[in-house]
Amino acid sequence: MPQSTPPTIPGFAYHRIPVAPDVSLNVAVGGSGGTPVVLLHGFPQTHLMWRHVAVDLAADHTVICPDLRGYGASDKPAESAETAGTAGTLEDADPTTYSKRTMAADIVALARALGHNRFALVGHDRGALVAIRAGLDHPDTVTHLASLDVLPTLDMWDVLHGTTAAVAFHLYLMAQPPGLPEQLIGAAPDAFFGHFLDQWTQSSEATTIPDDIRAAYLKASREAVPSIVADYRASAGIDVVHDLADRESGNRLEMPVAVLQQDWGAALGFDAAARWAAWATDLRHSTVSCGHFMAEEAPAEVTKAVRDLLTRTP
Repeated sequence: MPQSTPPTIPGFAYHRIPVAPDVSLNVAVGGSGGTPVVLLHGFPQTHLMWRHVAVDLAADHTVICPDLRGYGASDKPAESAETAGTAGTLEDADPTTYSKRTMAADIVALARALGHNRFALVGHDRGALVAIRAGLDHPDTVTHLASLDVLPTLDMWDVLHGTTAAVAFHLYLMAQPPGLPEQLIGAAPDAFFGHFLDQWTQSSEATTIPDDIRAAYLKASREAVPSIVADYRASAGIDVVHDLADRESGNRLEMPVAVLQQDWGAALGFDAAARWAAWATDLRHSTVSCGHFMAEEAPAEVTKAVRDLLTRTP
């Protein structure tokens, strides 16, 4: 039976760009002119989550949509040659491979390879954590920053406690040493990743995540279990170290920042806007009524927020 053509973002050209030794990223590029905008996807998705927002923004911006390292069609370096996603120990793994610092450096290198030394950065979920780190590490490169539905890493761990932390069981599972998480998830990857696609989508419309896009997400995730786990493992380890250093030094996001979130505070008992204000000098924080996959559930609202962000003076 012939294989169906994988979905793409309409009108976008696809490239494979080297960003680090032995690491190249799959990237879709569209539009021209205006402020370059880089869109970073979340879990368990690929660059395709931006298909609506990217096409809209490409009318007057250069829009760059990569698969993060470890995801989609981008390269998936192992944490170490010894473990490569199989049974091992935490000491065997190289924590920098999927640190948000490393992944942020990938995005800066990608943009520069495409001719952009300064750009706006929009991230959802895992991509937002990469975007936050890029803004902290490369303040002269990131002109504007938008974060969709995450808290900064330190705050995420701070607010999860008691029975409410059950909603984030995957964070604790994938924080474990190499071996067990990969085996458990790899035994039923479609059930694991499909759980989040189902539970985190508020809309009941089948068109929110169509069958072909859902299948693409599941296939990409199924093929990337070790690297996805490594990404999450880094957020319980080296990413915390890096964020603590910034908190202690007073390093903050100085560019205009826009945050769109579900009203987590009401559910988990914290003030999300106040937590974000500790990290961002020029912050606009908004809650949205859709589910977690807001770029697919409410693309017009997300696009408007990005366009509004780009009008603000850095």
